[in-house]
Amino acid sequence: MAKRADMSHTEIEQGTALLLDFEKLVKVAQCGQPLVPVAVQDADTNELLIVAYANELAMNHTLEHGVATFWSTSRNELWVKGATSGDTLDIVEVRVNCDQNSLLYRVHPRGEGACHAKDESGRARSSCYYRTITDGALTFVP
Repeated sequence: MAKRADMSHTEIEQGTALLLDFEKLVKVAQCGQPLVPVAVQDADTNELLIVAYANELAMNHTLEHGVATFWSTSRNELWVKGATSGDTLDIVEVRVNCDQNSLLYRVHPRGEGACHAKDESGRARSSCYYRTITDGALTFVP
């Protein structure tokens, strides 16, 4: 059985082997920032686009500038979605959950898609949730 650590980013992002990163929240905790999870949803289609994390700086930037902004736990810096790719997510509404420990950004995507992973034609995928688990392996959602 393949292990996640032995796979390239391309194999993880484009492959069909199920290699979930069960260490993700450990890595998030180790980044040294107080964070909340942020679910990002297309305001027109209700499709879930991505899940990311925000600290107070990222949330305030989102509210002030009207674009989805997060804290990059891998780079440990402010991440304005689309700043380099052009795939900006314009904020329609920011919701807070009942316990005030997570956010929902409802957005209008601007650009090709919300995901940094590309499809077979080289376009950004509209959502980061483009595969489904079928019989223990991943299959692409049509």
